Amino acid sequence: MDYLNIYKEWINNTYFEDVRDELLSIKEDKDDIEDRFYKNLEFGTAGIRGIIGAGTNRMNKYTVRRATFALGNKIINEGDNAKDRGVVIAHDNRHKSREFCIEAAKTLAALGIKAYIFDDLRTTPELSFAVRHLNCISGIVITASHNPPEYNGYKVYWEDGAQILPDVAKEIIDEVVKINDYSRIPSIDYDEAVGKKLIIELSRDIDTELIEAVKKQSLRSDIIEKVSDEFKIVYTPLHGTGNIPVRRVLKEVGFKNVMVVKEQEMPDPNFSTVDYPNPEEKQALKLGIELAKKENANLVIGTDPDCDRVGIAVKNNGEYICLNGNQVGALLTKYILDNLSKDNKLLDNSVIINTIVTSDLGEKIAKSYNVETLKTLTGFKFIGEKIKEFEQDKDKNFVLGYEESYGYLVGTHARDKDAVVASMLICEMAAYYYSKGLSLCDELEEIYKEYGYYKDGLKSITLKGKSGNEKIQSIIKFFRESSMDSIGSFKISEIKDYQDGIDDLPKSNVIKYILDDKSWFTIRPSGTEPKIKFYFSVNAGSEKESNDKLNNLSEIIMKRIESI
Repeated sequence: MDYLNIYKEWINNTYFEDVRDELLSIKEDKDDIEDRFYKNLEFGTAGIRGIIGAGTNRMNKYTVRRATFALGNKIINEGDNAKDRGVVIAHDNRHKSREFCIEAAKTLAALGIKAYIFDDLRTTPELSFAVRHLNCISGIVITASHNPPEYNGYKVYWEDGAQILPDVAKEIIDEVVKINDYSRIPSIDYDEAVGKKLIIELSRDIDTELIEAVKKQSLRSDIIEKVSDEFKIVYTPLHGTGNIPVRRVLKEVGFKNVMVVKEQEMPDPNFSTVDYPNPEEKQALKLGIELAKKENANLVIGTDPDCDRVGIAVKNNGEYICLNGNQVGALLTKYILDNLSKDNKLLDNSVIINTIVTSDLGEKIAKSYNVETLKTLTGFKFIGEKIKEFEQDKDKNFVLGYEESYGYLVGTHARDKDAVVASMLICEMAAYYYSKGLSLCDELEEIYKEYGYYKDGLKSITLKGKSGNEKIQSIIKFFRESSMDSIGSFKISEIKDYQDGIDDLPKSNVIKYILDDKSWFTIRPSGTEPKIKFYFSVNAGSEKESNDKLNNLSEIIMKRIESI
């Protein structure tokens, strides 16, 4: 059925009565109709994510029910024990998040599957924690992470607390494609489901359990106590879920001077003070930096709406410098391994994990401590998969996992990136170097001097709609089919096409070009947004040389894209 026929069906079917007016209002806009109905929302690196609105390619209660019905069928196929173990559902502060949470719970309950829900918004890492804490078969979090306010999303977790892997996603997708008639998806009255104990409202005890697990990852509580009277932190939750847990854990580990950005303290689905609630963007930390200047704070931290990623700005020679995810990952690697080594707690089988688009600097630091680094595909679920393998096989000890996209995990309380534990350790790390008269920028410079000047960049091109998706595919097809041995003045020593299933990794639509000096660039379509991303990583003997090389390489690639 083509998109126009599906559009007409939604208008004429009384099941979609509550969105009829919205759909009628676009009857003259063929492009909008096409974009809403030319496909179904698909599982990407983090599940389903899309613009809120009516249509098969939109986030709405019907697509939430459809995804949940498919998940429910997958759970039923696992056996009665799986149904009894149930699913825990969390949600962030976005438009319709609570509504989508309730719809998912009602659909599961109608299938006889227990659904545990929180009384209010919670962070993504708490959802990950709760899955295993409650021994659930699965988990759902309603969030669009750092996307603009018109988006929402639906991420699925499996019993290990990590996001679903491709094999499980495929089984759910196989169930999804069987569902052609939305009106046949069952639901149940909320109060009836509560009375039957099919929907269970959780107490707040689980919040404390998570905070206690996070606090166990602290390495230098003595340093926090030593500098807590003078070390100042500015924190912004960017209108999201992090406000309560991040401030609570910082207070409980001993930080006394934590100031919150009042304009961004309370949940706001419109994210009214930022263009884009993404801590990767310097603009997102603008109000935090302004408050830090006023209060002469040492550190600014900001978490994204679902509190799984954190960005920072560091006071250095009177200015506030934003550090990227690769730099913070390298700093955490050095700080954690150094302190574990000094305390004789660094095990011989210790491992850090990052991804194929993460800088090699962390790996180089880890190697100096005789610690192995494993690389996974992009998506923290693959890091979570490795943690599960380590616990089952008991042959490796997980120390740290991180991605260049500002996501970090220390400890195994969660199986996804966790900005609560990351915020605590970043603040502790900054306090540690402060006690030595150093900023994080000073320590980063020492790392560069010892291990080389690694510089990284990311360029994204947004291409929306059906035509945009086709352009994205044509770009990556161009590179895949071009046999290049050089680009500009850069010699290419190796091309890694992960579509072929290489390096013991699952197949993925990613191409990585390794240059003769071990610098590299990688091309990857986003799994959560209508974007194609270009990652760059170079290294050299000086900061100027590495900056020049990075600028040159990225300029050459982007000009090549323009020609396509």
